[in-house]
Amino acid sequence: MQSQDNLRIAILSAFAIGLHVVERLIPSPVPWLRFGFANIVILLSLILYGFRVAVMITLIRVLVGSLLVGTFLGPGFLLSFSGGLVSTTAMYACLRVFRAAISAFGLSLIGAFFHNLTQLGVAYALFIRRLDAVLYLAPAILFLGIITGSINGVATLAIIKRLRES
Repeated sequence: MQSQDNLRIAILSAFAIGLHVVERLIPSPVPWLRFGFANIVILLSLILYGFRVAVMITLIRVLVGSLLVGTFLGPGFLLSFSGGLVSTTAMYACLRVFRAAISAFGLSLIGAFFHNLTQLGVAYALFIRRLDAVLYLAPAILFLGIITGSINGVATLAIIKRLRES
């Protein structure tokens, strides 16, 4: 069973890293705005294989992805690392408590919210140090998180439906 988990982690990490790197090639109107398509892989991993697999994929995606795009140990890395761990943990907690009442769409929204909220907190604590600036940015960032979380949630639902049909 352990080798099967390791194989899953390797394959899903490769998908997540690939999505992360490809997404960085897409022009963005705002430097920090990303859809977070790699989070679809994290969400699928959490639902299908559990917390341990999802956290491992999150860590691998953030570490290797940051090395490939040149952000390792920089602000982007710290924001991605903290946001990824907190959002994966929040999704897991909600899945544990509300399994029968929450869908992949809802989990994706929770993940996006906690990812962005964590990033705002880390940005304030380590970089910005001006609460008014963070509070000014927060509504836009959290609103965009709802949009990207919705897109990723719909994609995750479609993938799960497809997996169940095959």
